[in-house]
Amino acid sequence: MPQKALSIIIPAYNEEKNIPLVIPGIIDFCRKNGYRLIIVNDGSSDNSKEELIGLGADDCLTVIHHKINQGYGGAIKTGISTCETTYLVTMDCDGQHFVENVKDLHDQLLLHDADMVVGSRKGLRSNSITRSVGKRIIRFIIKRLMPLPIYDINSGMKLYRTDLGKKYCKICPDGMAYSDVICLTFINKYHRVIETPIRINERKLGHSTVSMRTALHTIYEVFNIIILFNPIRIFLPVALIAIGSGIVWDIPIFLRGNGISVGAMLAIVFGLITLFFAALAEQLSQIRKKDL
Repeated sequence: MPQKALSIIIPAYNEEKNIPLVIPGIIDFCRKNGYRLIIVNDGSSDNSKEELIGLGADDCLTVIHHKINQGYGGAIKTGISTCETTYLVTMDCDGQHFVENVKDLHDQLLLHDADMVVGSRKGLRSNSITRSVGKRIIRFIIKRLMPLPIYDINSGMKLYRTDLGKKYCKICPDGMAYSDVICLTFINKYHRVIETPIRINERKLGHSTVSMRTALHTIYEVFNIIILFNPIRIFLPVALIAIGSGIVWDIPIFLRGNGISVGAMLAIVFGLITLFFAALAEQLSQIRKKDL
């Protein structure tokens, strides 16, 4: 592998307890393999900044400090903008990921000539029932609205081409939904996305900031990206159901000679308006996709 061919990007928010436990081992791994390590301190309110400064200077290490919290995705975007290597891989700062899996992801990317490799946790037990249920709901919704060739879409460990990351991260959200949306973007732009199994560990110390609110926001952002790439998949079924329901509703009323009911007319008109918006959204989608 060429020297400095890959960068590991780690967003860190209030991880003062995990930084001294997790980061030194990753630095050593990067030094041995000729990787770069980019850590983005995302406006932490604890002593994360001091812990990162205490790591000292290293040729393979770059540390960036946000003055205010910009979100998980915002921190990764900052790391991507700084990245100068051919490939990048995102990891969490809580010690759940094994840095040795980076090599596995990179090998699979080269072997299959892929543009993104997702570290899959399929079959591994989640420590949080709420998070597990939330992930299943998100995966169910996505699979109903678009092709989904991989299982673990919201895995925080993904390796992909830096040039594509720089190109697509601008349409990705700043929150936790970044992981889902960047993957969906690669898929919708017809890049080769594969996944390979990884190991995960329990969070070293501290608490996760992922909540049900995070899941709801992720669903919202997923709808946004689907509307961007394929709005017909959302608007057309709604329009057809409304028009069909209005017609079925009014058939017995019409056969009795009572004309068209107000309710049926409203349903049909709503469906026709939705069809109009579907056509308009599709045109806007085509215009926006040309800029990507």
